[in-house]
Amino acid sequence: MSKETQHSNLRTAKKVKKDEFYTQLTDISKEMKHYKNHFKDKVVYCNCDDPRVSNFFHFFSYNFEKLGLKKLITTCYKSQSMDLFSENDSEQAIYLEYTGDKNGNFVPDPEEIGIVELKGDGDFRSKESIELLKQADIVVTNPPFSLFREFISQLDEYNKKFIIIGNVNAITYKETFRLIKENNLWLGASIHSGDREFGVPDDYPLTAAGSRIDENGNKFIRVKGVRWFTNLDYKERHEDLILYKNYTTEEFPTYDNYDAINVNKTKDIPMDYKGVMGVPITFLDKYNPDQFDILGLSASAGYDEEIVGIPFKGVKDARPLVNGKVTYARIFIKNKKI
Repeated sequence: MSKETQHSNLRTAKKVKKDEFYTQLTDISKEMKHYKNHFKDKVVYCNCDDPRVSNFFHFFSYNFEKLGLKKLITTCYKSQSMDLFSENDSEQAIYLEYTGDKNGNFVPDPEEIGIVELKGDGDFRSKESIELLKQADIVVTNPPFSLFREFISQLDEYNKKFIIIGNVNAITYKETFRLIKENNLWLGASIHSGDREFGVPDDYPLTAAGSRIDENGNKFIRVKGVRWFTNLDYKERHEDLILYKNYTTEEFPTYDNYDAINVNKTKDIPMDYKGVMGVPITFLDKYNPDQFDILGLSASAGYDEEIVGIPFKGVKDARPLVNGKVTYARIFIKNKKI
């Protein structure tokens, strides 16, 4: 799919105010396999899903015994429609509880799933949903991209473990990057590039070439720049990034407004540079906290010392400048091993 097509999908989502994309089961399975040891005896809460049709509910209910879960809770925002996707067109929200197989067939049968009506709309910010959140050990879901800041702040406020999916640009949100900088949030294991297919509601307009309708009439679009965000550790994030380049002033110029060098590609990080380096935000796909320190982020014209993390030497524009030219957003790092 071309970049124009991918951007068209995001513009459409913004225009029609529909950014509740529905994660595919295969993407959920590929990510969750990295956290098997974290789920034993835990309560998993999927708080942005219609539980009867959610692939998150499907995955955890069918793998309940294999993961050794204690309880699965999912909430539905308003709609009780049995259509493929909730369209928030009902006044009644529900939540489901599943505590595992009771009849020995290891399938989540309807009579084994408790359905409880909520008094409110099931919004993750509602009092009822927050009470359910307090019961949870791990939150796993796909929050609306437009509410990502609020969602991540709520998880932090209630000190919850989580695995959630969002847009890579969320890295630059102040609420998100503060957690990244403090090593309390990092990117997941399975998605590092490309685009992913999401289901969308029946009334979602399909205007881009990358969209499709399957044989059952279900609509799908492809979205670029998707990542998993988590605070559960996994083995692969402790693997060193292999470095091979030597530092030269010609290839890695110093910024006009920061005491740091510019590195355009993560794979080109010089192996022998001890100072501060500005790298693309996609560096986080390869970030090993045992190899690098994250000092800060410069992504906007305003200077925020807490976020940027290093002194600003310029006058106005706080975005990194090389010979007067603005670069893309940069994360400031130092190599811990030299």
